[in-house]
Amino acid sequence: MEKKQKTKPHIIMKEHGIPNAFEYDNLLHLNDDWSIDKFKETFQINIVNESENKCELEFDLIGCSCALANTYRRILLSEVPSMAIEKVYMLNNTSLIQDEVLAHRLGLLPLKADPRLFEYPSKIVNEEEEVSDQDTLRYEIKAVCKWNSQAPKDSRRPDDIYTGNNVYSRDIKWVPIGKQSELYPQGEKQFSMIADDILICKMRPNQEIHAFMHAVKGIGKDHAKFSPVATATYRLLPNIQIVKPIRGEMAERFKNCFSPGVIELVEISKGTVEAKVKDARYDSCSRNVFRHDDLKDCVQLGRIPDHFIFTIESVGALPSSVLFIEAVKVLKEKCKTFIEELDNID
Repeated sequence: MEKKQKTKPHIIMKEHGIPNAFEYDNLLHLNDDWSIDKFKETFQINIVNESENKCELEFDLIGCSCALANTYRRILLSEVPSMAIEKVYMLNNTSLIQDEVLAHRLGLLPLKADPRLFEYPSKIVNEEEEVSDQDTLRYEIKAVCKWNSQAPKDSRRPDDIYTGNNVYSRDIKWVPIGKQSELYPQGEKQFSMIADDILICKMRPNQEIHAFMHAVKGIGKDHAKFSPVATATYRLLPNIQIVKPIRGEMAERFKNCFSPGVIELVEISKGTVEAKVKDARYDSCSRNVFRHDDLKDCVQLGRIPDHFIFTIESVGALPSSVLFIEAVKVLKEKCKTFIEELDNID
């Protein structure tokens, strides 16, 4: 494995182009000697970093083409389901925000609900048909702004002279449907908003908002509010090779050409330092080194064509690692469907 890593081909990044672009293009496609067994041997997933709240995940996809990496990215954005407010029933809205604008804001609030606990909503023909506790979550918001009778005499701050003037996401309460209170004993903690301090609107005395909301299961392909991730991105692993020793003042300038932490200065003798590659992973591939005539021939920049740095940032309903597993399940079902279609061809 050590020898393979050293001789692995990489994309060469010159000052004004990529000289081996054609070879790079071939590396992304399946060649004649490709097999599923060979793919299993070379394919790897390495977890690099995961945040404490498990909402941010960074891992490596090694030994695959960009087609597979992009497939996971697109599925995460548009086909992994989540719960979001779909319908808003306005009972009273005397605030300055129009009903449709307020409903749009409510629909974009991220919910903590786990979509795996619910089914997709059925197509309701009659709008008055009762919703099911298996596919719908009901919420209520009731906010009223009043004068603060205990406000300081000299204060002019709205937060001092009014009460309930700011309507936040914490003002939305879960209302159980059917047997949901028995099925989900955690209740409000399990189905509350992701964040309590999301500002919905501002009001003034005698203004009121009272509405009921229905949240259902959906996918980002139908509406962006159903997307479970804030972002899902990937990039190729940078490759930096120093071909000539870079020392002294040149080493300082060389270090400043790259992102922090990429290049380190090692003292080789008293008062003399030499530039070494510390971690090429976090290089932005800006090619700033080519601006210096005395440095551009000392280094070769590139990227590994089958090594992807994948980053997932979850909205918060499910951990990023769980979302990636759900994306794999979606792709697996798509492959099964495609194989069945091929088998049914006459």
